[in-house]
Formats: sequence, C-alpha cells, structure tokens
Amino acid sequence: MNPQVKLRPDDTRARIMETADALFRRMGFAKTAVADIAAELGMSPANVYRFFPSKNAIVEAICQRCLAELEEQAWAVARSKAPATARVERLFLEILAYNKENLLEEQRVHDIVLVAIEHNWEAIRAHKDSIGNVLELILRDGIAAGEFEPVDPRETAGLINRSMVMFTHPVLIGHCLEEHQDLEAAVRQSVRFLLRAITPRT
Repeated sequence: MNPQVKLRPDDTRARIMETADALFRRMGFAKTAVADIAAELGMSPANVYRFFPSKNAIVEAICQRCLAELEEQAWAVARSKAPATARVERLFLEILAYNKENLLEEQRVHDIVLVAIEHNWEAIRAHKDSIGNVLELILRDGIAAGEFEPVDPRETAGLINRSMVMFTHPVLIGHCLEEHQDLEAAVRQSVRFLLRAITPRT
C-alpha cells in the first residue's frame, strides 16, 4: 500500500474488524489481544483503540455485521412471492443454514458467539426484534391471503419464534449438531406442526 494514501475512518474500522476476525478464527478469541491485531495491521494498539474502545467492542461490531447479513436474507424471504407457509419454513431454514455456515463451523468462531451472548449486546436484542418483524410480515400476508386464521400477528410471531429457538440460537444448534440430528428435517416438521394451529380447517 502506498504510505501516502490515507484511509478513511470507515475503511480503517473495516480493516481492523477483518483482521480481528481472522485472528480470532486462527488463534481463538481468548488468546488474541488488541496488540496482536495492531501488529498484524502494522499499527500501534493506541491506534486500534481510537476506533474501538476494547476487544469486546470489536467483537460486537463483527457480530453486528453478521446479523445484518442474516437480516438481509430474512427480509428477502419475507418479500418473496411464495405462499406464507413456505416462507415461514424457508425463513427458519435460512437462519439455521447461516448459523451452521458462519458461526458453528469452527470452535474458535463459536467462542466469539458465546462472548456475544454473554454480553447480551443491544445489537443482539435488535436482531431478535428484526426477525420478529420479518415473521410478523409473513403472518400478515398469510392472514390476508386466507392461509392463516385472523390471529394477532405480532403475538403469534413471538410464540413461533420462542418455539423455534433451538433452530435459531447458535449454542442450541451446536448441541443438536453434536447429536447428529437432521436439523433441516426437524425445522420443517416443527414449522408445519406450529402452523397447523393457525391454519383454517376445511
């Protein structure tokens, strides 16, 4: 890189996050210090602290980025033209697939997830609300189309999300994978079981 080129603050933040993410995956969260991240970037720890007040703040920013990616996928499912029943099923399959691919492949990445859950950052609470809004939109569409009974969509979205937590919570997914369960089949069975409660009887 040309030393005369000055990076914008957002670019520097992104470089710190990418470097930290790579080190967390390679060395583990606990063994990675801010000094390691700074050394990898060729900058001083003080410079890293200009952008992030702590190592946990870096992890929070990484988690925010991951959650934003997942939410984008979830909204794409919600806005698709498929029947509401199919969209609910696809929503939970997408969440499961994202967690398996991005958060559970390596134990060291899983450790980062545990840190995020332990600190219960606002980003995680906002993510839960966002997924609830996605599900609520799908339910509203299903009610309007006559696929579902005229239930309270917000309350019902909360009930379904709580019932499906084992397929959306990274730690619980990890436990299920250790038992070699076919989680995709379980998602489909669980969604269909839950949606029968709000499907009009013919």
